[in-house]
Amino acid sequence: MTTPPNTPAEPAPPPKVADPLPRSDAPSAVRLACALVGVTALAVVAGLGFHRVFTLRDIGPVAGVAAVVPVLLAGAISWPRRRTWPLWISIASTVVGWTLVAGLTLFHGDFVVIGGALRNSWKGTLTTLMPAPGKPELLVLPHVLIWFAAATGAEAVLRSRTKALPALPAIAVFGVAVLLGVGGPGSNLPVAAALVGLIAVLVIMRAGGRAGRVPAGVAMAAALGLVAVLAAPVLPVAKTPYDPRETVEAPPPQQRDGVSPLDRVSAWLQTPDQQMFAVHTTDPENWRLAVLDRFDGVTWTSGASFVTAGTRVPPDGHASRHQSETSVQQRFTIQNLPGVWVPAADRPRTIKGLGVTVDPVSGVLTSPRQLRSGQAYSVTSTARDYDPDQLAEAEPARDAEGRAATALPESPGTTASNAQVPAFRRLAQQVTRDQSTGFQRAAKLADYLRTAARYDVSGLPGHTYAQLDYFLTRSKRGTSEQFATSYAVLARAVGLPTRVVVGFRPGVGGNGAFEVRSGDVLVWPEVDFAGLGWVPFYPTPEQEGRSRQSGSVPAGDTQQKLEAAQKNAASKNKGQGPGPGKQPAPKPAPVRKPVHRATPWWVYGSAAVALIPVGYLAAVLLLPMLRRRRRRTAATPADRIAGAWEQTVESLHAVGLPPATALTAHEVADFGGRTVTGAERHLLPLADLVNRAEYAQAPPDPAAADAAWRHTDQIGRLVAQAAGPLKRASRRLHPRSLRLR
Repeated sequence: MTTPPNTPAEPAPPPKVADPLPRSDAPSAVRLACALVGVTALAVVAGLGFHRVFTLRDIGPVAGVAAVVPVLLAGAISWPRRRTWPLWISIASTVVGWTLVAGLTLFHGDFVVIGGALRNSWKGTLTTLMPAPGKPELLVLPHVLIWFAAATGAEAVLRSRTKALPALPAIAVFGVAVLLGVGGPGSNLPVAAALVGLIAVLVIMRAGGRAGRVPAGVAMAAALGLVAVLAAPVLPVAKTPYDPRETVEAPPPQQRDGVSPLDRVSAWLQTPDQQMFAVHTTDPENWRLAVLDRFDGVTWTSGASFVTAGTRVPPDGHASRHQSETSVQQRFTIQNLPGVWVPAADRPRTIKGLGVTVDPVSGVLTSPRQLRSGQAYSVTSTARDYDPDQLAEAEPARDAEGRAATALPESPGTTASNAQVPAFRRLAQQVTRDQSTGFQRAAKLADYLRTAARYDVSGLPGHTYAQLDYFLTRSKRGTSEQFATSYAVLARAVGLPTRVVVGFRPGVGGNGAFEVRSGDVLVWPEVDFAGLGWVPFYPTPEQEGRSRQSGSVPAGDTQQKLEAAQKNAASKNKGQGPGPGKQPAPKPAPVRKPVHRATPWWVYGSAAVALIPVGYLAAVLLLPMLRRRRRRTAATPADRIAGAWEQTVESLHAVGLPPATALTAHEVADFGGRTVTGAERHLLPLADLVNRAEYAQAPPDPAAADAAWRHTDQIGRLVAQAAGPLKRASRRLHPRSLRLR
């Protein structure tokens, strides 16, 4: 028996897989580039969410640089193939790139301070009034967040196939921006809407042709967002949002000035013609310099907690929100004003041109450095228009701040009970014994001082207990320093919370331009009333001939109306009106109402014109997707097959198929096969399905419709590769894509 010779066995042919629709999972270079652009746009928009913390002028360039550079860096490392380098190389290059860019752009080459600035940026941001100043040590926080969000999103695009994962870092950055911006100016709703739209676009680009459900998802997200907006005002926590600033301890108060402005008053009045500052304003007011709310029997000091501010000063938290206010615009130019206290009309709301710290309670502004001649800045303040009837019924505040402002401690260095305080109390009680409300008592005290003593710049300076006792009982001559501090002590003796304000009269000039001199210095007290906040009083009498000697103009309408209301209240005896023989009190001036100007028509016209391209862009992006979805989900398999053919014909227009044609299905398939490489094996089966659905006696089944759409999906991908991104974009933006067939 012979054995056949060994012959090499022929290798078995590989099994054929019946897969008429081969698919390439690797995205094209164009899709990768578009996705990277989408990630960059997401990072920029998320960074603009910090506009409630910083001004757009400060955060805009930071967001642009921090979003674009890391995406370019990630693309340069991994392009054109994914996973070219290990992930640790990308991480290291991202960290090094951020250090270089932040050091060169934010810190101007000073790389040593980057680490400390980054460590302190969180607390610095949380202890700064918004909008925060655009300082590098504060802007480094959004810079690093936006940078690593863009880098992480770019790596997700290059290393994964997920649709929405690259958007998550930008969403996280936006969440941080919302948290840090609680209580800041403006709204983040437009930013949130832009994020939703960009996420939808990114998902569509990442999904390629399989984005049939994206419009429904976007519509559902928009509906949920609308429900959240409508439900937010009625939620139990809607009025008390979590503010991380409440959990951060503010830095210790800074040393304001070696010499208190109150101690400078007497010296300023001895040289009354020294130029302090110039101001251009829409309404002359008393310019407030410093607020002193603590008295130890010898000197008045400030207990304010000053924090860094950008351009915005928060509103008065004690005043009623229902009071009418008038905006006062001011432009100051410093001349010879010493110290760090920054003059402004009460109450400042915005300041530009000068870096300041602010006391959120009183609104007082200070400069981190000594004021210099020539410094200029602009302030917008709100002057309150008081209601005389509301003033007449006002009672002193009894909260913690109000109780603290009624304290009359013993003088330093004494152990026995101070002898002057009981005398002050007896005098104040005697003066106010016939007054029924807190405001009437406060007004009566001011009226008493105006008549019991006279203004004299040669009077003995000082404001200790002993000096005030001498002023009230013996000399009865003094400046506004003695009148204001005497009022504050007497008012505290009968339970009225007071503080002392040092400032200046409007100054000399007119037509909105005033020169403020040292002789215009003025001290006045303020009383804290429940629901009204701190109300100024003016117990200093008008010195005879002051207007002729100094040329200082009277204060604005707000002060004049307030003084008229106070004099009217002081003349009343338990609400009975003027006593016998007294002249009726002057009627307060009519309340000045803020002027509300209608928005010009061209503003609405410009907004409408600007919305036209936005609406057109939304239409050309959404309508084709909705049309495709309608065709794919038609009621019958025959309609679905017809819709697949219409979708294929539309896609072939991008490679030269005429818009209006009478070609048969197979003629269209022949054209596509000649024009698009690899499309013939999908076009011919699809043409057969279309003809059978149109002319066969039996209707097609759902499996045939599914096969038709699988062919259509593959044809769409091949046509997109053949047409190129520019032709596809021009075709998508053409008005022809809006037709509803």
